[in-house]
Amino acid sequence: MPVDPTRKLLNQIYNRLLKKNGTLNWWPTTYESNQGFEIVTGAILVQNTTWRNARTALVNMHAEGIWGYKAVQRTMESKLATVIHSSGYHNIKAKKIKAFAKIITCEYDGDDEIFFSHPLPELRNRLLSIYGIGNETADDIILYAAKKPSFIIDTYTRRIVSRLGWKVRGNTYHDYQRLFSDNLEADAKVWGEFHAQLDVHASQVCRKVRPLCGQCVLADLCPTSREHLN
Repeated sequence: MPVDPTRKLLNQIYNRLLKKNGTLNWWPTTYESNQGFEIVTGAILVQNTTWRNARTALVNMHAEGIWGYKAVQRTMESKLATVIHSSGYHNIKAKKIKAFAKIITCEYDGDDEIFFSHPLPELRNRLLSIYGIGNETADDIILYAAKKPSFIIDTYTRRIVSRLGWKVRGNTYHDYQRLFSDNLEADAKVWGEFHAQLDVHASQVCRKVRPLCGQCVLADLCPTSREHLN
């Protein structure tokens, strides 16, 4: 039978993962300057690839001096695409990064803090209107750059929800998002840490193929784990 996640159950899962993994302190940034830019750009670069590939592209951008929205604006799209080649889909991602940089540079004089200060619903709608920004990327930016509570749903989160046998009323991004937002107190710091914990757990333990159920701290809560262990 599908299970309705409760606040108590979600808190139990969060605390178990936190105890196992320690505090992860996402979003991972490398440079002290322009951290908002680094998070936004990283959120675009990591689309359809690994964080390792995205981070390589970020390091290359920094080394080439393409660091900040105005620097992106000054850079030819073809040059940017070459620099971020490691992230895959580099031509499309160069267009996306340029589109975002144009908004911040032209409408906010390069100051993303002004952009991030919009109320959450307005900010989310504004993000979704920018080329290349979908639900997940928008929530990456809202949660980690703007530091506002908007729970991120990605492939890892969907996998864990499915294996835990939770009841989802629909199959849209927002249907999954409501499982968390309706049952957790709105706290950007906690939600950011919870998302990080779920992603690490799904990548290291609750793997797509051959999940390590014997090492899972959620095994007793998971019907899929019981099937694998029997």
